[in-house]
Amino acid sequence: MSFKGILENPRVRARRGGEPNLDGKCVVYWMQRAQRGLDNPALDVAVSAANELGKPVVVFFAPVPFYPNASLRHYRFLLEGIPDIAESLTERNIGFVLRRYPDHHLLKFCEEVRPALVVGDENPMREPASWREKVAHQIKVPLWIVDADVIVPSCLLEKEQYAAFQARRRLEAQLDRFLVKQENPSARIPWRKPKGFQSLAVNTDITEAWKLDRSVAGVSTFRGGTKEGLKLLHEFVTRKLKNYGKLRNHPELDSTSRMSPYLHFGHISPITIALAVKNSQAPQADREAYLNELLVWRELAINFVTYNPVYDSFESGEDWAHRSLAEHAKDPRPVVYRERQLEHAETHDPLWNAAHMQMVRRGWMHNYMRMYWGKKILEWSKTPAEAHRVAVKLNDKYELDGRDPNGYSGIAWSIVGKFDRPWFDRPIFGKIRYMSLESTGKKFDSKRYIEQQNGGGTLFDLAV
Repeated sequence: MSFKGILENPRVRARRGGEPNLDGKCVVYWMQRAQRGLDNPALDVAVSAANELGKPVVVFFAPVPFYPNASLRHYRFLLEGIPDIAESLTERNIGFVLRRYPDHHLLKFCEEVRPALVVGDENPMREPASWREKVAHQIKVPLWIVDADVIVPSCLLEKEQYAAFQARRRLEAQLDRFLVKQENPSARIPWRKPKGFQSLAVNTDITEAWKLDRSVAGVSTFRGGTKEGLKLLHEFVTRKLKNYGKLRNHPELDSTSRMSPYLHFGHISPITIALAVKNSQAPQADREAYLNELLVWRELAINFVTYNPVYDSFESGEDWAHRSLAEHAKDPRPVVYRERQLEHAETHDPLWNAAHMQMVRRGWMHNYMRMYWGKKILEWSKTPAEAHRVAVKLNDKYELDGRDPNGYSGIAWSIVGKFDRPWFDRPIFGKIRYMSLESTGKKFDSKRYIEQQNGGGTLFDLAV
């Protein structure tokens, strides 16, 4: 039996090769990044392989408490998505096993269920990538990793792209091939849990007794899960997408999709979002404006993390930016804030404070304000390297979509010129693009935005 056709799919790569073990009892899907049972290319590969082998499929999901910089806020959102995963898998005749640390080891699970093949989802982030490397060296059956959380497989970009226009040409050339409705096949053979087999209930609080950062609590503004993501997507496409191109840089307006947390946790597929936008009745200019962000800028960020090993470091910046910042390293700062002052929004700038508190209180910051937020940290820090470090730390701690390629690329754009070009030379910033309170605050109703974040409005307090 040959699986050459599946392995020729550019989404799929064999981390441990060989033919599936025909004596195996099932196909295991090792769920990590793509936490969903709908429009999941990695899960579809597992189901297709299992159907070809005449074996059942079981999903193994086992969160751990030691993911870098993850807090109670992040785990709460993850937990809220688990019932949706289980329900959609049941509808597709797929088994689901939920475990938690310290019973999280994939290899131990494989010893229990004796798979013919293991399929996992791709994650270019440093720690998850190292887990896949370790498993690939120890597992005894083939291990296939599938690029499930992009529209166009990342390998087709081949190397690090240095500007959006470079990536855009390559990505758009592949859209007809990859932006297609997903099949979501069902498993032909049901997986039956052996007697006495350990699996937690889907509503279990897996964080109980874990040692993790509980100082950052969950938020009421977002609820995790595929169903919630789809509900927000429908609201966006039917009510907000029209005029998106004109209103997207107005943070005082409820004009964004708020898909970033759901994309980060894999609760919704970018393919699902892109098809909903593409097939909507919104004007073409608005559809193109949104798809440019979802396809070009998001997948450029993933490309950045995939090919740049120092993606979360000041060193990830462009050479021209490093030279320019070095030339201005000794420029006097108008004010220097300590990390603690920044974290508590104790600055002289009411707009920056409002943006920061939106992130701290709600786990999300409008993308336009993220740019301003990062650039002011550069202006108010002793060194650009310190500014980058603090921005990454605060973003990862408070944003629901922290610890994500989008966050790292956005901070790199704001502080070290990534994906940008040199601008007019000025103190402190050098040739890094500049943003000020005066100019930024005039582009939208900044007074209203500040009032909203200080409790003067209810726009961002809606439970979703």
